[in-house]
Amino acid sequence: MMTARISTIVFGEVLVDEAPAGHAVGGAPFNVARHLAAFMAPPLMITRIGDDRNGAAVRAEFERFVIPESGLQIDPMEETGRAVAERSQRFTLLPRQAYDFIDPQRAAASVAGGDHDLLYFGTLVQREERSRLALAAVLENTRAKRFLDLNLRPGHATEAIVTKSLTAADVVKVNEEELQALFQWYFQIGPNDAALSTEEVHAACRALMDRFSLEALIVTLAHRGSVYFGADGSYIATRDNPVPPFVIDTTGAGDAFAAIFLLGCARGWPLELALSRANEFAGAICAVTGAVPNDIGFYDKWVARWR
Repeated sequence: MMTARISTIVFGEVLVDEAPAGHAVGGAPFNVARHLAAFMAPPLMITRIGDDRNGAAVRAEFERFVIPESGLQIDPMEETGRAVAERSQRFTLLPRQAYDFIDPQRAAASVAGGDHDLLYFGTLVQREERSRLALAAVLENTRAKRFLDLNLRPGHATEAIVTKSLTAADVVKVNEEELQALFQWYFQIGPNDAALSTEEVHAACRALMDRFSLEALIVTLAHRGSVYFGADGSYIATRDNPVPPFVIDTTGAGDAFAAIFLLGCARGWPLELALSRANEFAGAICAVTGAVPNDIGFYDKWVARWR
C-alpha cells in the first residue's frame, strides 16, 4: 500500500501544561503539527518525550491526530516536558526535560532520504546543547525551506541562539513583542525610545531581512491581522479578517496561523489567500478553549470550506 508523502517536518518541543483546572498537551511545534494533521497533511514530528504518564498523553495525541511516530523519541531517563501554572496563571517551564535531549543521529536519520518541502522550528527547543545539535543535524540532512517561528520565551532564548536561528531561516514569523526584541538586539531601538513611524518600522523590517538574507518576514498583529514582507519588495497587509463572535482564549493563535500558512505553502495556495486563511483560522482558535480543540470535529467546516 502506498503511503502519502510527508511534505513538512516539524522540529521542537512537546510539553504538558499543568494547571489546577487540568492538564493539556501543548508546545508550539506540536500545536502546529496537530493542526496540519487535522487538515490531512500530517508532518514528520521530531521531538522527545519521557516514558511516563505525560508521555502516554502525548502519544495519545499522536494517535488521535494520526501523526506518524517515526520522529518521536522516548527518553528512558528524563521526563516529558512540563509547564507548571503559577498563581499568576503564568506557566513556568521546567529545566532538563526530554525535549532538551533530542538525539542528533536519530533526528538526522528520520529525515535522511526524505523529499520534504518545509521545515518548521522554533527557539525554545534549542535551550540545551543536545537538541541544538539535533536541529543542526536535521538542517544538514534536508533541503526543505526553513520556517522559523521565533516564539521567544523569557529566559529560554539567548541572542546567540536567535541570531543562529535567523541565519538558518528562509521565512520568519514574529509577533509585535518579538519584533521589538529583534529591533533592540540588532538596531539598538529600545522600547523607551521615541515611537517609530510606519515607514521607519517597515525600513527596519527590510533591514532585518537584508541582514539575515530572509525570503520573507511575517509579523502577526493579533486581532489586527498580519503583514508580510517579501525579499522581492512585496508587502501584503491582511487586516479584513472576520472577527470571532467572542474570544475565550488567545493561547495558540500564533501556532494556528503558522500551521495554516504552512498548509497553504504545501498545497500551493496563492500567497494572499494563505495569509488570509491563516488569519481567519487563528481568530477562530481564540473562540475555543486551549491551543488545539478538544473536538476534532472543529476542523470539519474548515476542511469543507477550503477543499
